[in-house]
This record gives sequence, structure tokens and C-alpha cells, in this order.
Amino acid sequence: MAPVTSKKRSSTNAKNDGSNKKTKIVKKDHNITIYSSEESDIGSDESELDLEMSSSSEEDELDQSSEEEDALDNAEEDEEAGNEDKEDSSEENEKDNAKEAGTSSSAAAHAEQKKLLKERKLKRSSGEEISQIKNLWEKLRVQNTKVHKSMREKLSNEIWELSKDRIGDMVMKHDASRIVQTLVKYSSKERREKIIESLKGKYYALATSSYGKYLMVKLLHYGSKQSRQIIIDELHGNLRKLMRHKEGAYVVEDLYVLYASQDQRNQMIREFWGSEYAVFANEHKNLTVQEVCATSVEKRNIIAKNLIGTITASVEKGSAGFQILHAAMREYVNIADDKEISEFIELMTEHFAELVHTPEGSDVACTLIARANAKERKNILRTLKDHAENLIKNEHGNNVFITLLMCVDDTVLMGKTFSPLLKEKLQEFVVDKFARRPFLYLLLGLSGRYFSPIIKKDLEKYIELSKTTSKKPFDQRRFELLSKFAPVMLATYNEHYQMILCENVGAQFVTELLVNDDVYSNLGEKDVSLYNECLQTSMTFFKGDIMEDEHPINIPFCSRFLKSLIQGGKWNPKEKKMIPLHHVKGLGPEFAVQLYDNIIDITNLEAWCNNPNSSFIVVALFETLQDKPEGADFIKDLKSVKKNLVKEDSENKGRQLLLKLMA
Repeated sequence: MAPVTSKKRSSTNAKNDGSNKKTKIVKKDHNITIYSSEESDIGSDESELDLEMSSSSEEDELDQSSEEEDALDNAEEDEEAGNEDKEDSSEENEKDNAKEAGTSSSAAAHAEQKKLLKERKLKRSSGEEISQIKNLWEKLRVQNTKVHKSMREKLSNEIWELSKDRIGDMVMKHDASRIVQTLVKYSSKERREKIIESLKGKYYALATSSYGKYLMVKLLHYGSKQSRQIIIDELHGNLRKLMRHKEGAYVVEDLYVLYASQDQRNQMIREFWGSEYAVFANEHKNLTVQEVCATSVEKRNIIAKNLIGTITASVEKGSAGFQILHAAMREYVNIADDKEISEFIELMTEHFAELVHTPEGSDVACTLIARANAKERKNILRTLKDHAENLIKNEHGNNVFITLLMCVDDTVLMGKTFSPLLKEKLQEFVVDKFARRPFLYLLLGLSGRYFSPIIKKDLEKYIELSKTTSKKPFDQRRFELLSKFAPVMLATYNEHYQMILCENVGAQFVTELLVNDDVYSNLGEKDVSLYNECLQTSMTFFKGDIMEDEHPINIPFCSRFLKSLIQGGKWNPKEKKMIPLHHVKGLGPEFAVQLYDNIIDITNLEAWCNNPNSSFIVVALFETLQDKPEGADFIKDLKSVKKNLVKEDSENKGRQLLLKLMA
């Protein structure tokens, strides 16, 4: 499954589809892009420059104080070094051929070649100045020892004075481009602005250059908002062309994901609509694609044609994981008719896993699932099966899984597809912030307790879209899935209860699992026995000396979990009262009596009352059993220890409440 990417740069990648494809991995913590690619052969001038630079194949090291900048330089350095290795390999082949022909020492020949190369360079225009700049650069980029700030400024100033009139000529050459990259890194804001100005008219060429693209990344990374706007404005009108270019696509992706503001992103995406919207960008600045298409069928057809053309070309080139492409796809699916959706699903089925890691891609995937027919959904399931774990755990991917649960009528196929993974990994999912949400949906539907209004609104949109393609009633699908997955949930809890209950979200999940009429109603006879085992397991978890700090009763969320089982109902915050369950058996008074008899009993009752963390459990027992015949023994024992309970204890509010209730 494709890695994740976002504004914080979770991750971005293009599908690696052969040696001529590229893979792009983005490190989330530092918003850094790492390129790895197969480069085409470069010209003879660049080869000569590489010969001279062969002794130093690594990129300049960034300040140790900035891990993000280190990773940025090292990432580019790795690929540039890879390019040099290819050229060096070519030279080695020539040397081998020379040896076979009986030539003398290749080392001596190589040294002579470098000497002649150096002499030729010095004779070129500005040859002496370039040589001086390189010498200064070698001192500035030294890696073994850190260059003092004052010395770094001095070297940067000297390089600038020698190079400021020839920046435009330097940026397209390998080693000279690296000099400018270092200069951008160590320069002041004002000097960076001057470099930006001096390169006007060259940004498209830089974006499509094997070496210039690295300088583009540096300019975007270190540049101001105004600088980035200058670059965006110059690239405007060429973005669709760049997305089809093997180098340019990565620059556009970085610009969109890492550096563009929301307005700039919208400007970039509108360009995918067509040339009219690129040239007259301001006229459509505040309009959505749906609003524009609503004005004319002809406009809709033109925009749809332009979008699908760019998308298809990019997908075929292995860029299906790009976030900017996902944004273009979202524009397309929002205006596509049923026939276009079917054709688009056919195009994207094998690439579905590359959509789900971005917010835009997740929206596209959910929309396609909601509008797909049964056969198309089956193919999508087949594609996602091998990526199910990452799908469920991903911040955006879990919404795709929820949409599958909400829309797919073939619940038997859903069970066969995902049950093996759940049996193996469910204990990890239920304690994960995002991975637990699909299973909370099965237990509770789209409850506002666990789904924010924004997420809930999006999911309800997919439900509405699926009404024309899904045949079963909405709740029927959920209950059928619950009958298949609830036993897996119970078995997982029974086996991994200690791990699950030691996490706040885990204890919360188990509470929703056990205190749930829908779950109990959809259990078979065998599964009801498993449910009762889970209740016994829950009691066992609270055995031991409550005076020990590690005892679960001293963990607030574990105490709340136990209290919920004793009360045996759902708390209604609006009515401020407990709503009893109608189908579940084994909770409430029945569970309370067993807990008292097997875990607390008369020998430990006073200790439970005097412990500030467990006293509220005794209060819950009293409230549940005070009017019940089965609670007579507990009430009797409680009255017998009442005289030993000290009311004047401000720290033990549970005991104070208990004495007040017993008064």
C-alpha cells in the first residue's frame, strides 16, 4: 500500500513499476522528500563536470541543528550520487575496453584526462571565477568539522560576489547547481529573494532538469511565501504538462503538498480544468468545479475531458500515489456521470490502494465505492485485501474501510475478506485511535461520541450516494456484519484482555462491545457462551490486592469500565439518567452479585470502601442491588462494616456518597 502523505507530509509515493519508474517517499516528521530514480544519460558538458566532481559525490551537509534540512540535502545527495555512479560506470567500461586493447595504465590516462579537462575549463568564459567559486564552496560544505557561523557568512558572501552575475548560467549544470543550492541554504532572506528574481523565466526549465529540480526544492523549502508565489505564477499554465514529465511531476507534487497555501492549491487544481481556467484564473477564483459545470453542459464535458486526460496519463506513468493527482481525481468524480464513473473505476481498480492515504484520495475512493456496482466492488475488495491492515490503521484509509462496511451488500464476501486479518490483528486495532473507528461503527453506527461532525457528514454523503447502487437496508448490512465480526471481537478480548484493558481507548471499546443490545441480539447460541466468558474474564481482571498501585481498580478508565458492567445500561447525558438494556443478559444485578461474591466479599468490603478509587464501585453496587432480592447479602455485609467507615474524609468522595445513600 502506498505510504501516507499530508500537509505535514505523512508520506507520498508513486508506484514503482519497473526500472524506469520512480519512487518517492516522504518522511512525515520533517516534511522531507526523498527521491530515488533512474536518470537518463546526460550531456557531455555535464559529464565533464562530473569527472571533476567525482572525488566528492555527496551533497553539502546541512546544519546539525536542523534534522529536517539534513534529510533534505542527504535525500538529494543520494540521487545525484546515483547519477554520478552511472557516469563513473560508463567511464569504467571505457577503461576496461582500453585494457583489453592493450593500452597502458588507465589510472595515468585518467589523470591526464582530468588535467586536460581542467585546462579547458579555465580557458572557458568565466573559467577562473568558476574555479574560485568551487574552491570556496568546498570550504563551505566541509563535512568533518562544523564551519563557524562567521566563517560561513564570509564564505557565502565571497561566493555571492563571484556568482551573482552568472546565477542563471550555473543552475543548469550539475556541480554549479549544487553551489547555488548551498548558497540558498546559507543566505539571508534578502539574498534568497535576489536569487529568486535572477532565476525568473527559468523555473520551468529547472523543474524539468535532472539537476535543476534539486535547486527548485531548495528554493521552495527556504523561500518566503512571496517567493513561492513567484514560482507558482511562473509555472502556471504548465502544470498539466509538468505532471506528465518524469522530473517535473515530483516538483509539482512537493509544491502542492508541502509549500502551497490553500488558495495556491486551489489555483493549481483549477489549471487541470483546462487552458481557459489557467489563463483566466481570477474569473473562477471563488467557484467550485460543480458550480462551473452547472452553467453549461459543454463546459462540463470540456473540464471532464481535460481532467481524465491528465489523470490517465499520470496513472500510466506510475504517479497514482500523488496527492495533487488525487485532488484532480476528486474534481473529476464530483462531475462524472455513471458511465464515466464505471470507466474510472476500471482505470483505478489496480491502483486503489494508492488512493487511501491522502484526504483527497480517500474521498475519491469512498465516492467510487459508493457509486460502484456489485461486480466493481468485488474487484475493489480483491485489490484492497492485501493492504487491509494499512487501510484500517490509516487516518484516511479507515474511512474507506467504513464505506465498504456501509455500502457492500455482499456481507459474506466482506467476512471472508477481512475475518482472517481481524483474528490476527484486532487486539492492535481496538487500541488504535483510527483503526478502532470502523469497529465502533459496527457496534454503534455513526455515533457522535466517536465520529466528529465533519467525518460524520462525509460518511453520510457516501451513504446517500450508495442508495442507487446498494439494495439492502442500511441497518440490515450492519447487523449482518455484526453477526460475523462480533464473535471475533469477543474472542479477541477474551484472549488479549490484559493488553486491551490497559489502554484507555481499549477499555472504552470493550465497554461498547459488552454493554450493547445490538451485539447480544446478533449472537448465536455458541457466541452467547463466549459473551458470558468475557464477563467472567472481566471479573478476573480485577482480582488482587487493591492497595497495590498496579491494580486496575486504581486506573480511572478501568474503574469506569467495571462500573459500566455493574450498572448494565447506557448513560444518557441529556436526560442525565441510566437507560437500561433490553436484550443483554448477565450485566446489571447479575454481574454485580457475581463480582461481590467472587472478587470482593465480606473480607475485602471495608478495604474497597476505604480506597478512594474503589469506593465508587461499592456505590455502584449499592445503587444496583439495594432493591433487589439477590443483593440482600451484599446490603447486609455493607451495613455490618458501616460503623468502621469514617465520614470525615474529604479525599474519599465515594465513601462520603455511600454513607449519604445509606443514611
